[in-house]
Amino acid sequence: MTKKNLTRITGIGSALVDILINESDEFLTNLGKEKGGMTLVEDKDIQEILTRTNQTPVIVPGGAACNTIVGIGNLGGNARFIGRRGDDGYGEVFEKQIVKCNVEPLVSISDSPTGKVLSVITPDAQRSMFTFLGASTELDPELITPNMFKDTAISMIEGYLLFNKELMMAAIKAAKASGSLIALDLASFEVVNAAREILEDIIKDFVDILIANEDEAKAYTGYKDEQKAIETLSQHVTYAVLKLGKRGSYVSYNDTITRIYAQSGEAPIDTTGAGDLWAAGFLFGIAHGFSIKKSGRIASACGYEVCRVMGAQLSCDAWARIKKLI
Repeated sequence: MTKKNLTRITGIGSALVDILINESDEFLTNLGKEKGGMTLVEDKDIQEILTRTNQTPVIVPGGAACNTIVGIGNLGGNARFIGRRGDDGYGEVFEKQIVKCNVEPLVSISDSPTGKVLSVITPDAQRSMFTFLGASTELDPELITPNMFKDTAISMIEGYLLFNKELMMAAIKAAKASGSLIALDLASFEVVNAAREILEDIIKDFVDILIANEDEAKAYTGYKDEQKAIETLSQHVTYAVLKLGKRGSYVSYNDTITRIYAQSGEAPIDTTGAGDLWAAGFLFGIAHGFSIKKSGRIASACGYEVCRVMGAQLSCDAWARIKKLI
């Protein structure tokens, strides 16, 4: 359980701006991009792609940990985000919008451009991402201190930090030294495969809350079978989560596995941020001492609502519906 009377959740990860456009399958084909997944590009490549569309982009704060922390702020939680942005218009939009969502920013500024992700969303609601990491990769491990995680119940460490071992270790050690629980989302199966050399020791030595989807769980545990996967995920942590998309999720806690059902309703428009917002609801619940089932219901509602909109930012009406569960 979290430290008594503390409910703050602090996230550390990539400060990115999401640029979202609806486009056709043909648009992707003409870009030479296979549908789905993520491609690393330069800033100029994103600007060039934007000249090819007549759609008006939606621009919102992004990055996995940031999406989760913004969700917690919108739920009414005590939220803080640690990251690095550029000294430019995109960076200003990023910081102003997370503050508007009740998030305390510990965001340093770089001379490099703000990182951004262009998501091309096709009619089947799939997203194909073009990512320029920019300033987000320049967070200095030497400047990460336990004080940044002061009075924090849960520290949310973005899985993508595993690509930068020095930064990951600095973040996870500083968070642990503050006395908070450590939550790690495995981010993607590519991350799991690339970081396998250090990942198992990090989970065993530091992580309290481990979150994975089916692909990430299979990459980490070797099991496609859901029961075996959740059991293996739970071996060294207090809470283990296996997300199954529209089939719901499993949560392991105190040697008990709880099935959480997905909220049903309208077909998804865009799945951007669904896992991140699920984590927001779940961690908010855990930080506030709610039961696994109640935390899971809030998580499922967050995941459902975000699939009904473009991007990972929900309307006030959507947050009002979710808050009724609290």
